[in-house]
Amino acid sequence: TVKYSVGDKITVMIIGTRGENLSLSYKKVLQKAKFDEFFAQHGEDPENVIVEGVVTSVKPRAGFIVQDEEGMEYFMPMAQGFLKAVGAVGKKIKAVVLKAKPETSSIVISRRKLIEEAQKHKEEKIAELMENNEPKTGIVKKITSYGMFVDLGGIDGLVNYNEISYKGPVNPSAYYKEGDEVIAVMKSYDKEKGHLSLSIKEALANPWEEMRDALETGDTITVTVSNFESYGAFVDLGNDIEGLLHISEISHNKNVKNPKDYLEIGQEINVEVIDLDCDKRRLRVSLKSLQPKPFQTFIKENKVGDVVTGTVATLTDFGAFVNLGTVDGLLHNEEANWESTAKCKDIYKKGDEIEVKIIKIDTEKENISLSVRALQDSPAQKFEKEHNTGDIIKSTVKDIKDFGVFVKLENNLDGLIRKEDMMKPEEGEEEVKIGDEIEAVVVNIDKQRNRVRLSVRRLASQKDRDMLKSVNDT
Repeated sequence: TVKYSVGDKITVMIIGTRGENLSLSYKKVLQKAKFDEFFAQHGEDPENVIVEGVVTSVKPRAGFIVQDEEGMEYFMPMAQGFLKAVGAVGKKIKAVVLKAKPETSSIVISRRKLIEEAQKHKEEKIAELMENNEPKTGIVKKITSYGMFVDLGGIDGLVNYNEISYKGPVNPSAYYKEGDEVIAVMKSYDKEKGHLSLSIKEALANPWEEMRDALETGDTITVTVSNFESYGAFVDLGNDIEGLLHISEISHNKNVKNPKDYLEIGQEINVEVIDLDCDKRRLRVSLKSLQPKPFQTFIKENKVGDVVTGTVATLTDFGAFVNLGTVDGLLHNEEANWESTAKCKDIYKKGDEIEVKIIKIDTEKENISLSVRALQDSPAQKFEKEHNTGDIIKSTVKDIKDFGVFVKLENNLDGLIRKEDMMKPEEGEEEVKIGDEIEAVVVNIDKQRNRVRLSVRRLASQKDRDMLKSVNDT
């Protein structure tokens, strides 16, 4: 925009000639006026005065032109810039006056000198603070995900999220907000990177040391649920210490999948200390150890011979584990059915509800044995309803052993003829073999072992008695 019109009077400075023509500059006049004003304000020796402005142009291999808010221009040599030429235009900077040239009305500034002096001052102050490393009061300037920056009277340091609380890594924003006053101590200073590390927790009394003589394994304490993880819950003791309540220590129920199903954030609970190592800052607690053992509760309410209802929880090659509410009992394959080859995994599926009988309780091993077949009539019991001791029956030889012969009866029931109950074959007769039909008399029905004892020898004696009786009766 043109500020003047033809005929207006202005003051100009001769800066050179071009042939017979003079080179004039109005801008130089304004700069000289500002230069004179600058000297009037800061004296004849304005060195070390700090100025602030914006880079307006870059002179290749020479330096930067910087202009402040009043329009005053400064020259900053490339070596004094501590600034890359590319992208420098428009950048706001602070610098210190290096020297002034009254004859050219120019002022040379240095950003480098200002930064180096500030760094030197910072290092001197940090060295002084580190030498007398007492807790210092600071102000939270900025909070990040990995920690927070604290201003200790012009010196900024980082408090890593591991150094906020003795609980370990925490979310800084859950404890502080920007502007809060905190007390911290210096941990270390990286001179090369200019990084100062601070600690808030080291400015506090170490609660682990205070707890060393106040708590021991086996103690019962009241804690507050503070956080959940997939593997359990963390509980707060109220003194900047957290303990782990592992998922396996929440309940006697072995099927706990999520701690949130049993606990809530902020809930107060009583727990037992099961592992305490103050040197390693490790605390593990148990909730289930303060609860009645399900096995003890179960055996107070149930006994051998009781019939109960349960749910198939797990199927194995040897049987099935049946959940009886708070405890599991074992249903062995041989107790699932009277069939000798029966297997639980062929009969049941996980989740099936079944009725079982308690046949054994091992209080030492805390094992419960169950049976389904004990609720059913055994083949021997069914046999007993149709036959009596002394009955003569025919059956087929199933197997031959050194001690006797097994024969096949109805309902997959085995009958045993012991060796001493067999008759020696007559001269010319063959030995008994598998598949032969054999006639014998019932001498015993074993309902517990599900077997029937037979005798061929007694059959012969019985036939002799019957014949003798029939002769006597005639």
